Amino acid sequence: MEVLDSLLSVVRRCCEGFPDKRTGTNRQYTMADIGLAALSVFFTQSPSFLDHQRQLETGHGRSNCQTLFGISRIPTDNHIRDMLDPVAPDHLFPAFAAAVAALERSGGIRAFQRLGSHLLIALDGTEYHRSAKVHCRHCSTRTRKGQPPESFHTLLCATIVAPGRAQVVPLEPEFIRPQDGHDKQDCESRAVRRWLKRHGARYKRLNPIYLGDDLHACQPVCEAVLEQGGHFLFTCKPASHQTIQEYLTGIEPEEHVEQVKRGKQRFTHRYRWLCGVPLRSDEEALTVNWLMIEILNAKGEVTYRNSFITDLPVIRETVAELTACGRARWKIENESFNVLKNRGYHLEHNFGHGKEHLAALLACFNLVAFAIHTVCDLASGAWRHARETLGPRTRFFHNLQALSTYVVFSSWTELLETLAFARPPPRPPG
Repeated sequence: MEVLDSLLSVVRRCCEGFPDKRTGTNRQYTMADIGLAALSVFFTQSPSFLDHQRQLETGHGRSNCQTLFGISRIPTDNHIRDMLDPVAPDHLFPAFAAAVAALERSGGIRAFQRLGSHLLIALDGTEYHRSAKVHCRHCSTRTRKGQPPESFHTLLCATIVAPGRAQVVPLEPEFIRPQDGHDKQDCESRAVRRWLKRHGARYKRLNPIYLGDDLHACQPVCEAVLEQGGHFLFTCKPASHQTIQEYLTGIEPEEHVEQVKRGKQRFTHRYRWLCGVPLRSDEEALTVNWLMIEILNAKGEVTYRNSFITDLPVIRETVAELTACGRARWKIENESFNVLKNRGYHLEHNFGHGKEHLAALLACFNLVAFAIHTVCDLASGAWRHARETLGPRTRFFHNLQALSTYVVFSSWTELLETLAFARPPPRPPG
């Protein structure tokens, strides 16, 4: 398991660099122990993982925390929360870059490339904490009619996606929270621009196309993408882009029609596009290329319609793939947020809120675990073999939790080969 061991080593180095706020002499746990213990809960998708490992350690003198994650001593849950609260999530960001680099080395990145060598990065925000009682200074706030004020946390996710692929790869998040020197509450649009300024140059080598909803189809975000050497392909709703709609009035766009068969059903895909359209009404308006897709059923009824803007050239040979890429934005909702919230990662669960950075850091650990899982799914080796043998994600993690609860494994290879029925489980010592 060279890929998995390498990525866990990167996370260890990140944790070793966590600031240690302890002032006394109680140093029985290192910051690496504390950080990796937090990761292990999300990595195994088991909230009770550490409790079981403490029991294993008592009965066998060692546990999977030591053999699989390299944790020398298992901290208590409260100690983990107390020690991680002062740690800003930025300390974990090198783990995301390492996951992408591992994809590049293994060739797995090719599964996500579209329109030649472009990589699609979808941008979208999601909420991961909401409470009328628990809050910190980084919380955003809102008031709903007839309800008490709420505190909540939201993060902007940047995620590698591709049409036709179920896997997605999360990148470094940007947290939407009150910003120093700003009176207004933070928003997703500003978070997108901060993310691009912090990370856009590093991902320029991937020839990225940034995907986003209609909120991102505005001049400040489009210019921020171009400044970082990227391209944009954003949803463009007619109601919020009156200038484009006025410009289209009386003009007959280019058109391309394809007949598509899915099983026994037949559909007509109609594409229209127009290049050189002003994004807004003033003289400094950015010029973009507009395209749309309509899907009609066998009766000629429109079952789907959407439109986009992009800086990429739109021609008859590329319009179908461009719209497919634009529609892949939904994968950040379906294959990322839905999985993170409802398929074992429990992103919205309050694992610990803290007074400073704890909620954001734990959310970042969750995303790191998801990124490593995806890279291992795509890389060759024992992890992929076990995943293919067991099938659904839920079955894989259920079996992983069950085995690691009662048996200590000497390595990830031993555990994964046991999961894939390639070897019997090891016998307890003595």
